[in-house]
Amino acid sequence: MTAPINLAVPSDRWLWQKATLKESTVLQSFAFDEKNKHLYVLQVTATGHTAGDLCLNRLDYKGNRLGAMYLKGFGHGVSMGIQHDAEDGSTWIWTEADAENGYGQGVTRFHFKDGAVRTGADVRIRKPIPDSTNNQPSVCTASGRIAIRYRDKDNKPRYRVWDLARFTARDYADPIADVAQVGAHPDPKIPFQGYALYRDTVFQIAGTAYDAKTNPVAERGNAYVSSLDITTGELHQQERTEAGHTLVYREPEGIAVRGAADPKAYIGFGSGELGARRFSIFVKDGEGA
Repeated sequence: MTAPINLAVPSDRWLWQKATLKESTVLQSFAFDEKNKHLYVLQVTATGHTAGDLCLNRLDYKGNRLGAMYLKGFGHGVSMGIQHDAEDGSTWIWTEADAENGYGQGVTRFHFKDGAVRTGADVRIRKPIPDSTNNQPSVCTASGRIAIRYRDKDNKPRYRVWDLARFTARDYADPIADVAQVGAHPDPKIPFQGYALYRDTVFQIAGTAYDAKTNPVAERGNAYVSSLDITTGELHQQERTEAGHTLVYREPEGIAVRGAADPKAYIGFGSGELGARRFSIFVKDGEGA
């Protein structure tokens, strides 16, 4: 099969150098609540990296903040997901949970509440993959699936995918797929910066912030986006992106897919000075390959 989104098409600005997140840190990941036209953005708090303390922002589609809440000891915010409850119509947020060394060792879901502070004691933590570490969720609302990125006993990153309804019911026995994470970046030492599940494809982003020696501004960065087929484990595409190359600092952070019939990939970047970070989001608005 071909990927539903062609990552080789140019990227267009969607949100540009916004300073509307509650914390002064970079964004880590984001997800769309299409039903309510909300954009959810996760950040690690300024002093919360080791503890895994997160700030969850709710924005409108212009980037204006509508509220925020804190998640103490949840993780790094590598990915997140949105689930609409079929019974009551409410919106569930999926994130990491049960942080160790700053990364969630399980996952959980909860409702957003402006101003709330939640700890692991306030939620039901799931650990669906025995002997795994660093569990990070993503939800595809178009197919009704959930993926967990995790590290196996050999510390190798993988993706496992389930039917969302069965996963929500805590039935983890029959996953749809389990494949190795491959192709996020040509250089395997470059940090992974997020992923998103869409139907049979996982979209990935990797790269580092500008650095005068290792990642100079003049070369327009080392950020890559890629797509991986969960049915075969094969890489569809791996494309370098120069989106936002004029940003100061410019660190790739997060990827999400929006739309069912005409899906588009959105990629995030942190920018700005330390202690006053901003965020930008670009969209791959071309036809599928």
